[in-house]
Amino acid sequence: MLDIDRRDGAVTLLLNRPERKNAFDLALTRRLADTLEQESRDPACRVLVIKGAGDIFSAGRDLRSAGDDLKDDAFAVDDAWVRVFHALHRSSVPSVAVVRGWAVAGGFTLAMGCDFVLAERSAQFGAFEMRHGFPASVCTPILSRLVGPRLGLEFAMFGEAIPAERLFAAGLINRLAEDAAALAAIEADFVGKLAALDPRAVKLTRDTFRAAETMPLDNALDMGRQLNQMLAALGRFQAAGAKSGKPKG
Repeated sequence: MLDIDRRDGAVTLLLNRPERKNAFDLALTRRLADTLEQESRDPACRVLVIKGAGDIFSAGRDLRSAGDDLKDDAFAVDDAWVRVFHALHRSSVPSVAVVRGWAVAGGFTLAMGCDFVLAERSAQFGAFEMRHGFPASVCTPILSRLVGPRLGLEFAMFGEAIPAERLFAAGLINRLAEDAAALAAIEADFVGKLAALDPRAVKLTRDTFRAAETMPLDNALDMGRQLNQMLAALGRFQAAGAKSGKPKG
């Protein structure tokens, strides 16, 4: 259901329900949330990668199982679902969605909830829950922080299929690949570069970026200055220079 592969600092989480288009039932959602929380605390984990088995990322919530899930606990599904995005947002480890085929409804939300997105050019995204009169309630706040209000509201509201090329043009996809083989090569290069970075520097950059998103620029600049001063006082600049072979001072 959720396969985990740990290799060279990268932890790959594979949504493995191809017979259900990698759709989320309560068990898979809880498993993904638990795993994201656990792996983010592991010092050996440098990058989290999320993929779908086969030629599709995810079709979102498994509507066939939704009735049974809600009978058990009307709040459990959405509690677990939001835990996934809290884990992605709060993690000190960068996350990468690798998308083939369809990433719609909850699959669209999951891809957008990651720090980076790599996708095949033929991939399709979209808030398909709107087609059933169900608001994209978790995707909407994520989109509101990623793209301008006019496009973000359109993507969340219309429920239309959005080609990967349009999301790439809007800055919501980092790399496009022509086919599966090219996507695998791009993934290996992109994830490998992330995993090779200094983990403390990655965490500090990510934390600073997240904080600065909601700060006035003057306050964000002061935060950056204070971080530099703290690092200098701790000798981090000298240590980095020594590792790179650059002269100190």
